[in-house]
Parts: sequence; C-alpha cells; structure tokens
Amino acid sequence: MRVSACLPSAASWPAASEPHVVLAGSRRPAGRRRSPRGPPQRPGYQRAQPRAARRGSVQRKALLGTHNPAAVWGSDRGPGLGGCSQVWDPKVPVLYQVERTRTGTSFSVRSVKAVQHGKPIFICQASFQQAQPSPLQHQFSMPAVPPPEELLDHEALIDQYLRDPNLQERYRVGLNRIAAKEVPIEIKLVNPPILSQLQSKEPKQMFWVRARGHIGEGDMKMHCCVAAYISDYAFLGTALLPHQWQCNVHFMVSLDHSMWFHNPFRADHWMLYECESPWAGGSRGLVQGRLWRRDGILAVSCAQEGVIRVQSRVSESKL
Repeated sequence: MRVSACLPSAASWPAASEPHVVLAGSRRPAGRRRSPRGPPQRPGYQRAQPRAARRGSVQRKALLGTHNPAAVWGSDRGPGLGGCSQVWDPKVPVLYQVERTRTGTSFSVRSVKAVQHGKPIFICQASFQQAQPSPLQHQFSMPAVPPPEELLDHEALIDQYLRDPNLQERYRVGLNRIAAKEVPIEIKLVNPPILSQLQSKEPKQMFWVRARGHIGEGDMKMHCCVAAYISDYAFLGTALLPHQWQCNVHFMVSLDHSMWFHNPFRADHWMLYECESPWAGGSRGLVQGRLWRRDGILAVSCAQEGVIRVQSRVSESKL
C-alpha cells in the first residue's frame, strides 16, 4: 500500500530507531462501544467481515500504526509500495510492526508490516509531509452528478430489485446475499443498473459514499483511515463492467493499493467516489479512483492493481 499525508512537525516524532510495535487482536476491549452499523473506530478489535472489508480494515489499522500524532492531509508525494501477501485470519491477533524509516524536516516515512503466524500478511509504506503553501495548484473538475439526496441508498435499491416479479432467480439469490452483508459505509449509486436491461458497460462507475455514524471533526487521521477502508470497497469490480456477461468470476484480490491525501475532508460526510479501469489483462486489472468533497474539492486519489480470475461463459457451457 502506498500512502502519503502530512506531518505537523518532525520534532513530534520519537527519535528512536527501533521499530514501534502495535498489537491488535480480534476481541473488543472492555468498556469500548460503538454503533452496530458504524465503521470500525479503533485498532483493538476486528469482527468477521467480507474479504474486501477485512483487507480494508488491515489497511486502516496499518495507517493508524504509523502513529501520526496529529491531523494528516496535504501531500500527493511519497514513495511506498504495499499490499496483501497472505490471507488474513480474523480470529487471530495481528501484530503491526512500525519502522521509522526516515524522519526529515519536510518529509518523513514509516514502514508498517502486519504479521500473523510469524508471516507478513500486509506491507505498507506511508510518507508524511509538513504542511506547506504552494503557488502551483490545479485539479480536475468534479463530474456533474445528481446529489445523494436524490438517489436511492444501497439497501433501498436492492429492495426495489427484489420486488420485481420478473427478476431471474440467479439475480435474486445474489442480491439476497449482498443484502445480508453488514457494510459500515453508506453507498448511493449515481447510475444504478436496470436489471431487465443489463448489458456490458464502460469500465467506469460513480457512487456517493460516507461512513455510517458520526466521527467528528477533531481526528483527521481517523477520517484518513476510514477513507482507506472505503477506497478498497467495490473498487476492483470496476474492471469487470465491460465483461460481466462474458465471464464468470472465480475470485478477485488486490495486489497493490496506493493512496494520496490532497485536502482535508470528513469521511462521515458524503463524498463522490469516481472509479475507472484503464486496463485489464493477464488475469490482472488496474483501477484508478478519486474521492471528491461535495464542494468540488479533490480530497483523495487512489489506484489499485489486483488479480481477477475468470472463466469464459462460452467455454463453461461446453463442459
């Protein structure tokens, strides 16, 4: 995982060169509560979730493990590579090893390794920048889309599909499976598909997203961590849109995930998530994304490469 953010002061980081270690288990600490539908808020526990959500949680905790003592945002620069190298077991505690790779005046780097059973399951490198003014500024324009108040949420959209008496049974089973999953983020598709007119689409999609519940204004690093969680949800599926009727998906998993934090934002406020896949091939897919604030400010950019194993529907019918 590649992350870049900003650091308030190099002097606020410990000078020791030994790795900083954080232990996060699967049990909730006593006396700590949260909304049952809210996003994970602390690195001390993890419940069983869908694989994509679990992977996003490891990313979130790894970012917390960098131990940034204050708000983070600002830079779109910073070296780093990372991704999941093993399957994560949510029943086993995760050991996060944080190495202070570099502490500079303007830029600092932290390397994080998440370990289970003595093996790394996730590696992250985060670059933090001291907030600095810059006369050089530009950004793309935010797409013109309907506001979230005019769109159906994920649950209402699925319910609408399920009430259709002409819905094919294979779609009904899949929609019920999706509806049964507990997702800690709210989602509203900008152009939801019409099931009676399903067809291959361009590898692009947009939806409004926000965390369930209230996070507040004070803890910017928590908003960054929740954005990391959100950015991994339904991201790689963008690469499937042109091929959804030609292929059956065996499995998908991310290899590398990169994020750049540009401007402050609140993950519990609506943001437009714009995703596009410029390329897929060799059992891999590349997806790029942008998280926009409602006022048109670009908050986060991200990119992901993942493994996509599929089987042709034509070849399957001949078996």
